[in-house]
Amino acid sequence: MPEASPVLVEVVRSGFVEGRHRGSLVLLDADGSVLLARGDVDSPVFPRSSNKLMQATGLVELGYPERGELLALAAASHDGEPFHVDGVRRILAGAGLDESALRTPPDWPLLPSARDDLVRAGQGPAPIFMNCSGKHAAILVTCVLRGLPLDDYRAPAHPVQAHLRATVERLSGEPVAAVGVDGCGAPVLALSLTALARAYSRAVVAGTGAPERLVADAMRAHPEQVGGTDSPVTALMRGVPGLLLKDGAEGVYAGALPDGRAFALKVDDGADRPRPLLATAVLRSLGVEAAVLDRYDVAPLLGGGTPVGEVRVVEGLLG
Repeated sequence: MPEASPVLVEVVRSGFVEGRHRGSLVLLDADGSVLLARGDVDSPVFPRSSNKLMQATGLVELGYPERGELLALAAASHDGEPFHVDGVRRILAGAGLDESALRTPPDWPLLPSARDDLVRAGQGPAPIFMNCSGKHAAILVTCVLRGLPLDDYRAPAHPVQAHLRATVERLSGEPVAAVGVDGCGAPVLALSLTALARAYSRAVVAGTGAPERLVADAMRAHPEQVGGTDSPVTALMRGVPGLLLKDGAEGVYAGALPDGRAFALKVDDGADRPRPLLATAVLRSLGVEAAVLDRYDVAPLLGGGTPVGEVRVVEGLLG
């Protein structure tokens, strides 16, 4: 049996450790060398939506024309707020399309208040509310611009998807180990955490105008598009100058500082709550000081409506 992943985060209630989140993480120096590794950082994982930085880069290489907020939205896992939905419609309209072209599964917005507003308005789930609809809209526009079919744009053998795979391999410096079907129906490509961090490092230090730098700059300039009003990813990018950060389902985070130092992590049980705590601990270990980090040092646990404990990064995890 493989060795168990190390405990990254503890759940402590009333002084008693009632739960543990295991996983792996890697920190890279600006030159790509490993500064610190915990757990298995060399075996492939599905980075899920943390791959969107690289996939959006591939779309830019193929001629996706949008910049600024609509490029950030192409790399987003958005919360389905009205400004996200409006942005997806604007992307599609640029190629004469509407939301009926989307092949994302019908879904509710991730932000509870946005979902509640839809319920009050008598609306239900729809493909455009699904958090990956920005990426899908950008793929569709790229297909139109290149004269490629739309109906099968999610298929791994589609020319656009084949190019996106090649872009992922180029930026990560590693061949894709496996191809799966992501929650949105598009391909998800397996990489190691080290390769994922390497891609983020390369994006922030690439020359101005390079496709990966265009995507990284758009995400950092418009973090509200990447996540949303209540998203830790959005808050951390707003609060830490130059930080590039992207979440992925099943417990993945990847990020880079402007100087090229980068990190990637995966929580084995797929939980969301450890990720911003771990990202904060990583950033502090890299010397980052920002008020927003105070928000994510720990997550409080309540008992009877009163704080009785916390979710916290294991002491000494990062040295």
